[in-house]
Amino acid sequence: MSFDPKPAAGAARLASLAGEARRDFDRLLFPAPNWVPPAAGPNGRPVLDALIVGGGMCGQTAAFALMREGVRNVRTIDRAPRGREGPWGTYARMETLRSPKHLTGPDIGFPALTFRAWYEAQHGAEGWQRLYKIATSDWLDYLLWVRDTVPIAVENDVEATSIDLDGAFVRVELVGASGSETVYARRVVLAGGRDGSGEPFEPPFPSLARAALTERKNVFHSAEDIDFARFRGGRVGVLGASASAFDNAAAALEAGAAQALLFSRRAQLPQINKSKWTVFAGLFHGFAGLDDARRWDIYSYILSEGVPPPHESVLRCDRQAGFAIRFAEPWLDVVPDAAGVDVVTSKARYRFDAVVLATGFSVDLARRPELAPLHDRIALWSHRIPAQASARHPECARFPYLGPGFELVERVAGAAPGLGRIHCFNAGATMSMGALAGDIPGLGYGAGRLARSIAAGLLTESIDTLHAGLETHDDRELEPTRYFVKR
Repeated sequence: MSFDPKPAAGAARLASLAGEARRDFDRLLFPAPNWVPPAAGPNGRPVLDALIVGGGMCGQTAAFALMREGVRNVRTIDRAPRGREGPWGTYARMETLRSPKHLTGPDIGFPALTFRAWYEAQHGAEGWQRLYKIATSDWLDYLLWVRDTVPIAVENDVEATSIDLDGAFVRVELVGASGSETVYARRVVLAGGRDGSGEPFEPPFPSLARAALTERKNVFHSAEDIDFARFRGGRVGVLGASASAFDNAAAALEAGAAQALLFSRRAQLPQINKSKWTVFAGLFHGFAGLDDARRWDIYSYILSEGVPPPHESVLRCDRQAGFAIRFAEPWLDVVPDAAGVDVVTSKARYRFDAVVLATGFSVDLARRPELAPLHDRIALWSHRIPAQASARHPECARFPYLGPGFELVERVAGAAPGLGRIHCFNAGATMSMGALAGDIPGLGYGAGRLARSIAAGLLTESIDTLHAGLETHDDRELEPTRYFVKR
C-alpha cells in the first residue's frame, strides 16, 4: 500500500526527521567545538574565520562542512532573497534534475539529511521507489529544509562589492538593506555558483551591442527572469542546444507561445555526456593531485565535447506542436526594436516576439566587479599551459588556476601575498579540481576538501597562540586516584 500523506502529515514527519538528524548531531558531537583563537582586524572588530559569498547549494554546504571541522566564526551571505539563491527557484526551468535521485552531497554524510530521507518522510518508501527523478521545486525545498535543520545561517539581500587583501586578512565591502559594512576575514569562499567566476555569456552581436535598453526589452539571457506569458500566441527564438535551451523553449510553449524555434551551430546535438565518466571517488579525491598536463587534457576535452540536453527536456519540447530545431545555423546578428527582434542567421532572417540566449556562463574573473582589485594578479590556466593549447581552448584557458584547497594562486610570486586566503568554490574550480563545486555528485567531496584545507591553514596561522596553551593545559586525569600529584 503506497503512502502519500496530506501536507500536515508530511510536515509532522519532516519535523520528526529533523529531530532524528539532530540526535545524530549529538551522537557525532556536531558541530565541533570552535578551536580557532579570536583575532581583531584593523578596524578593531573581531575578524571572521571565514566569509562565504553565496548562500545557495555550494555556499550552505561549505558552511556546513566548516562547522563539522570546528570552524564556527563564519558568515554566509547572498545577494538574493531566501529561496532565490542560485538557479533552483529562479532560472532553472527544467522539470527534474539531471542527476540521479540517489546522489548525496548537501547532507555531508548525515543519513537523516539525505534527499531520500526527506522524500520518504513525506511520500513513504514506496513513493521513493516510484520516483523517477527529483523535481526541481522539491530540490529547492529540500535544500532550505537542510539549511533550517542544521541550522546554517544565511544572510540574504547582502552583496559583496569589493574583495581585497589587507595584511594578514581579506577585506570585504558589503552592502545590504542596513547599509554598507567593511568586514575582515581570515578566509573568503567564493561560492557564487555558475557565474561565480564570470557572468552569463552573451555573444557579441553587433546590433544588439548598439541597441538601447528600451529596444532590448524582448532579448533575454536564459539566466534572467522571463515572463513567457507576455508572448502568448507569439514566436520565440532560442539560441543554443543545451538543457537550458530546450527548457526555455518548452517553458515558452507551455505558457502559450505559438512557436519556439531553437537554433544550434552544430549539425547535430552532442550525443555523449563525457562528464559522467568523472563520477567516481578516485577522481573526486585525486584529480587535484594530477599534473597540469593531465588535468588540462581531461577537462579541455570534456568541455569541448559539449553536453547533450537531457532526453526528458528534448521529449518535453517534442510534445509541443510549435517546436522546431534549425541545425547548423548559427546566429550572426540580433536586431531588436520596440516591437520585437530580428535574428540574422547564416541562412536566413527571422522575426520573433522575443529571443532567449541560452548560451551559458563565461568564466572570466575580469567580469567579476568585486574582484577588480585583484583579478590581474590571479593565475589562470593560460599562465600555466603552452600558448598553443590556450589558443585551441580559450574558454578553458580563462579558468583560474587553483591550489589543492580551491585557493587562488598568484600569477607572479610575491605579487599578491595572501591571495591563497581566497577560495574559489564555484564553477570556476572545474579545470583545477574537477566538478567538485556545483555539480551534485562531487559536492560532498568538494566541501570536505575545502573545509579541511581552511582548517589546516587556520591551524598554521594560529599555531603560536594554540601552542602557548599546551603547557598550561591541565587535564587532571588521576585526580580521583591516590596517585595524583599536585603541580
